[in-house]
Amino acid sequence: MNYKMVFKTVGRLLWAEAAFLCLPLFVSLYYKENLFLVYLIVIGLLLGVGALMNIPKPTKRTVYAREGFVIVSLSWILMSLFGALPFWFSGEIPSFIDAMFEVVSGFTTTGATILPNVEVISKSLLFWRAFTHWLGGMGIIVFVLAFLPQKDMQSMHIMRAEVPGPSVGKLVSKATVTARILYIMYGVLTVAEIVSLLCCKLPLFDSVTTAFATAGTGGFSIKNASIAAYNSLSVEIIVAVFMLLFGINFNLYYLMIVKQFKRAFKSEELWTYVGIVAVSTIAITLNIMPLVGSLGDSLRQAGFQVASIITTTGFGTVDLGAWPTFSQFIIVLLMFCGACTGSTGGGLKVGRIMILVKSVSRELRRAINPRSVKCIKLDGSVIDKEIISTTSIYFTVYMLLIAISTILISLDNVDMTSAVTASISCINNIGPGLSNSGMISHFADFSVLSKLIMTADMLIGRLEIFPMIILFLPSTWKKSA
Repeated sequence: MNYKMVFKTVGRLLWAEAAFLCLPLFVSLYYKENLFLVYLIVIGLLLGVGALMNIPKPTKRTVYAREGFVIVSLSWILMSLFGALPFWFSGEIPSFIDAMFEVVSGFTTTGATILPNVEVISKSLLFWRAFTHWLGGMGIIVFVLAFLPQKDMQSMHIMRAEVPGPSVGKLVSKATVTARILYIMYGVLTVAEIVSLLCCKLPLFDSVTTAFATAGTGGFSIKNASIAAYNSLSVEIIVAVFMLLFGINFNLYYLMIVKQFKRAFKSEELWTYVGIVAVSTIAITLNIMPLVGSLGDSLRQAGFQVASIITTTGFGTVDLGAWPTFSQFIIVLLMFCGACTGSTGGGLKVGRIMILVKSVSRELRRAINPRSVKCIKLDGSVIDKEIISTTSIYFTVYMLLIAISTILISLDNVDMTSAVTASISCINNIGPGLSNSGMISHFADFSVLSKLIMTADMLIGRLEIFPMIILFLPSTWKKSA
């Protein structure tokens, strides 16, 4: 383990967070809030701790896979701890555990909240809360690598540990340039949504924070009633469209930019994603129509919530707990599904589900004809056996973590639906569940133990399990692996 290089990189990432906090500081000045000193103290702490971590001078600057996992996991934990301080120091979230829950929910783009009344929170803290979604969506560390690049070998190992999906590849020859391209596309889409919402006559602050939450597929709203507060069909359509766009693999956008349209639209994952959205929307529309009363309103509610849940954004316009059981069951399945590989969405990912389904199909064919040799293909290419194996292991650990989390959360004596969907929503970075953890509820009433478990779930889910597990393995910290 190259300890000195790990600490040096993490220290520089803390400096980057100090720079990020300058934005809410300026917002607090603009709105004449008394939080200037709070932000300055936190920025000072970040700069000081970052400087201490940069004191040891590494003799070797090489970062391999093990160091990449540790850098990513340790950075996310430390940045969350410091990111929670403005909420805590300001007194607007009196409990540090609650503040930590809120900011981890932001960085991991989960969108679960402990705030019963978000509208009383200061503008600058609401901005920071939404901005954590935007940073966490594409990856905090990927952002730093994009604009403050290190050596390319380092960057690729770190990107592989942070970017969601079964596998991560380069768009171009250098990983740092890949990171830059990803964030430029991400930024362009974000600006496009801000402009679209402004055209719907939303205030600038509302447009920016909503776009940040949509881009990161996080779902933090500055309104207690979420998107329903605007009571605008055009706003719902714009947000729903952009949620679905941010749920698509960003590699496909790059292919379209370089005019490789045929290759982009050949993606099996893309069409499976579109198919799941279409079928789910139609099924829920027909199921809730007797309850809602009209086809148009049913389609509006179903379409928005399907887009919100499959992309793991978590914006709400209705109480899902009031829907029929059939529709609720589809919503739970969409929680597991998640968006595409290489998107800002959470969940298992459509690509990973396709690999699992094709693996089961291959084994069934092999049982019928043991001598047959069948390869699993995606987009016409054979999938590496290591990816298939890793996907199967990932799914096993994923289900085990959901089971353990559900058991521990149930110690709160909440109903089974709340315990199960709270666990699923946090690990999949969705935010709202059903019943007591639903869209019209909040997580403030859960015990400290449950909040700590769900906070860990959010971090584990966002970093796709393995980096967080590797961080706590004793073998990880040995000088020679």
